[in-house]
Amino acid sequence: MFIYGKMATYAISVMSYLAETSGRRVGSLEISQVRKLSRPLAAKLLTQLAAAGLAQGRPGPSGGYTLAKPPRDICLFDIVALFGPTEPPDLCPFGPGWCGNNDPCPLHEKITNLLSENIKFMKSSTLAEFVDWPTSPTAGQ
Repeated sequence: MFIYGKMATYAISVMSYLAETSGRRVGSLEISQVRKLSRPLAAKLLTQLAAAGLAQGRPGPSGGYTLAKPPRDICLFDIVALFGPTEPPDLCPFGPGWCGNNDPCPLHEKITNLLSENIKFMKSSTLAEFVDWPTSPTAGQ
């Protein structure tokens, strides 16, 4: 179970493609085609990722984007943190404000462990896992 929003999911998709294509610059058109995103969305995400120091962009005919750091130095948490809260949501089945204010609900420990594992997963998973992943056969078309 992954707990992060759509924009974070799309940003991970964009960044994983930059990791897959390490060594060459890629543009928003290529990323949008391969990752099945709209071009404006891919461009917006690339701009935000570059502003945060996770991607580097260069304008012009030989321009495009690359990762700003080695893939092993960018974890999923770094990306997710840019696009939404990283604090876990209140998933108490008794409703908001129950756990922590009253006795914990029967699922409190399981939910807490699940959310903790999700954070641990995002912090330990880096873009290096995508470096040797085969890209789509339509890449660059």
